[in-house]
Amino acid sequence: MESINALAPFLLMFVVIYFFMIRPQIKRQKQEKKFAAELKKGDKVVTKSGMHGKVIDLNDSDNSCIIETLAGKIKFERSAISMEMSTKLNAPAADKNAKPAAKDNKK
Repeated sequence: MESINALAPFLLMFVVIYFFMIRPQIKRQKQEKKFAAELKKGDKVVTKSGMHGKVIDLNDSDNSCIIETLAGKIKFERSAISMEMSTKLNAPAADKNAKPAAKDNKK
């Protein structure tokens, strides 16, 4: 009985770490893989380094894509494309034009 009481805090810490750190990271990795797999020609994307462009070709054999930018055509790995920035870029116009809620600045 005493050994169970001694291990309980460690088990509780592991459970908390799993649900607040490990599980969300695994979920995010799955979303990023799904996003990279669903890329198609014509999608506007932003790379993790900040390069904006449009997908013009996808290569499944080496998991890369060719992006057309103002500077020309550049080949990137699909994993180098930022999921967050690309989804913000492709957000519907209604979301972009929405006015932010007014803040009450009473002092």
